[in-house]
Amino acid sequence: MLWLISIVDLLFQVFMLMLFIRILSSWLPQLMEYRFMQFIAFYTDPYLNIFRRIIPPLGIMDISPIFAFLA
Repeated sequence: MLWLISIVDLLFQVFMLMLFIRILSSWLPQLMEYRFMQFIAFYTDPYLNIFRRIIPPLGIMDISPIFAFLA
Protein backbone atom coordinates (compact mmCIF):
# COMPACT_ATOMS: atom_id res chain seq x y z
CA MET A 1 0.00 0.00 0.00
CA LEU A 2 2.90 2.34 0.72
CA TRP A 3 4.18 2.03 -2.86
CA LEU A 4 0.77 3.15 -4.15
CA ILE A 5 0.89 6.26 -1.98
CA SER A 6 4.42 6.97 -3.23
CA ILE A 7 3.34 6.66 -6.86
CA VAL A 8 0.34 8.96 -6.38
CA ASP A 9 2.55 11.48 -4.57
CA LEU A 10 5.09 11.38 -7.40
CA LEU A 11 2.38 11.88 -10.04
CA PHE A 12 0.98 14.82 -8.07
CA GLN A 13 4.43 16.43 -7.83
CA VAL A 14 5.05 15.96 -11.57
CA PHE A 15 1.67 17.52 -12.36
CA MET A 16 2.37 20.50 -10.10
CA LEU A 17 5.74 20.99 -11.80
CA MET A 18 4.05 20.84 -15.21
CA LEU A 19 1.47 23.35 -14.02
CA PHE A 20 4.19 25.70 -12.83
CA ILE A 21 6.04 25.41 -16.16
CA ARG A 22 2.78 26.06 -18.04
CA ILE A 23 2.11 29.22 -16.03
CA LEU A 24 5.62 30.52 -16.59
CA SER A 25 5.39 29.75 -20.30
CA SER A 26 2.25 31.86 -20.61
CA TRP A 27 4.51 34.91 -20.29
CA LEU A 28 6.47 33.79 -23.37
CA PRO A 29 3.95 32.70 -26.03
CA GLN A 30 6.69 31.73 -28.50
CA LEU A 31 7.50 28.74 -26.27
CA MET A 32 4.25 27.08 -27.38
CA GLU A 33 5.94 26.22 -30.68
CA TYR A 34 7.94 23.49 -28.94
CA ARG A 35 6.48 19.99 -28.67
CA PHE A 36 7.42 19.77 -24.99
CA MET A 37 5.29 22.82 -24.19
CA GLN A 38 2.42 21.50 -26.30
CA PHE A 39 2.61 18.28 -24.28
CA ILE A 40 2.45 20.21 -21.02
CA ALA A 41 -0.42 22.39 -22.25
CA PHE A 42 -2.36 19.32 -23.36
CA TYR A 43 -2.32 17.87 -19.84
CA THR A 44 -2.61 21.03 -17.75
CA ASP A 45 -5.07 23.20 -19.69
CA PRO A 46 -8.16 21.09 -18.88
CA TYR A 47 -7.47 21.63 -15.17
CA LEU A 48 -6.75 25.34 -15.64
CA ASN A 49 -9.87 25.81 -17.79
CA ILE A 50 -12.05 24.83 -14.83
CA PHE A 51 -10.74 27.84 -12.92
CA ARG A 52 -10.75 30.10 -15.98
CA ARG A 53 -14.50 29.54 -16.32
CA ILE A 54 -15.09 30.48 -12.68
CA ILE A 55 -12.62 33.39 -12.41
CA PRO A 56 -12.54 35.70 -15.43
CA PRO A 57 -9.22 37.36 -16.35
CA LEU A 58 -8.60 40.80 -14.88
CA GLY A 59 -7.60 42.72 -17.99
CA ILE A 60 -4.51 40.98 -19.33
CA MET A 61 -3.78 39.17 -16.06
CA ASP A 62 -5.15 35.68 -15.48
CA ILE A 63 -5.26 34.92 -11.75
CA SER A 64 -7.00 31.55 -12.10
CA PRO A 65 -3.70 29.58 -11.86
CA ILE A 66 -3.25 30.91 -8.33
CA PHE A 67 -6.51 29.26 -7.33
CA ALA A 68 -5.57 26.15 -9.28
CA PHE A 69 -2.44 25.81 -7.15
CA LEU A 70 -4.39 26.36 -3.95
CA ALA A 71 -6.95 23.73 -4.89
